[in-house]
Amino acid sequence: MKKKILVVDDSALMRRVLCDIIDSDERFEVVDKANNGLMAFDLLSRKTYDAVVLDVNMPKMDGLQLLQELRKYKIPAKIMMASTDTSEGAQTTLDALDYGALDFIHKPDNASDCRVDIFQKRLLGILELVVNSNLTNLDSVQKQEESLAEVKQAVETVKKRAVKEGESKIVAIASSTGGPKALQAVIPRLPADLKAPVLIVQHMPKGFTASLAERLDALSQLSVVEASEGDVLEVGKVYIARGGMHMNVITRADGQCEIHYSDEPAREGVKPCANYMYESLLNSDFDEITCVVMTGMGCDATAGIKNLATSKQLHVIAQDEASSVVYGMPKSIVNAGLSNQVVPLEQIAREIILNVGVK
Repeated sequence: MKKKILVVDDSALMRRVLCDIIDSDERFEVVDKANNGLMAFDLLSRKTYDAVVLDVNMPKMDGLQLLQELRKYKIPAKIMMASTDTSEGAQTTLDALDYGALDFIHKPDNASDCRVDIFQKRLLGILELVVNSNLTNLDSVQKQEESLAEVKQAVETVKKRAVKEGESKIVAIASSTGGPKALQAVIPRLPADLKAPVLIVQHMPKGFTASLAERLDALSQLSVVEASEGDVLEVGKVYIARGGMHMNVITRADGQCEIHYSDEPAREGVKPCANYMYESLLNSDFDEITCVVMTGMGCDATAGIKNLATSKQLHVIAQDEASSVVYGMPKSIVNAGLSNQVVPLEQIAREIILNVGVK
């Protein structure tokens, strides 16, 4: 049976193009269309869809307002956003993910540009992920009080441990679909005195990772930045890989580690690819590397962590299926026998603290 899709866009031409693309795939069928958020709210309050493709800028009620209204009235839906590729669009997309959207796609300004193969394949690929997601807009990725209490307890626990002088550790996180929201459940819960630098590869395009870094920095005790070429890794600082480039860590002659970007083709279908990050740590002097693999499609991170495990001491944390938007990357880690722990999203910060420690 075909999956039922609702398309919401104020442009009649864009609606037509999106509907044509979706209907061309035998898995999906556009059963309803709406030209603004108010009309979509009415439909969603009366009908159930397998997924919603939602525009951002619309009259009467825009996409963000619709997401908030759906949450207010507890109307479940699996929603993917169609966003522009501007800096302002990046901020709006992150807001949408906060309000319950599961994923997003860059929508070209011109409807004719939507007919190119690369856009069509990406639209249908993301739509499949959203349809098959474990979560809806109403599922909370943060159990606030419980997780905060566990984090505080973890900090007190590690403070009581005997300190090993000269020991160096690093945290390396990989995430994809559902990752921006999941990262907001992890990074802001890490204490300012975390005893390690943190690297993040989140599958996002150019222009979006800077906005993600700014948002996480505003929410966090740690300093969070989009990593720049030549940045020297500092304890207690978070470095997010720039969208559209592969992030590597190189070890200098003086033993310090710095960020280096490479422009090789996409690997595992993504750029940045976490495998580059993990494999680049093979030549580092860190005594232990805490690898965290969170929600996302595909198997990025598995090959890199497998290679890293041949010569480095690792502790690998995989997000569990129930809390993942898409249980692809963490599942691959688990199936490969690489995980030391499989935990819900709200426990990941606690486990990082317990493994890394505080200053």
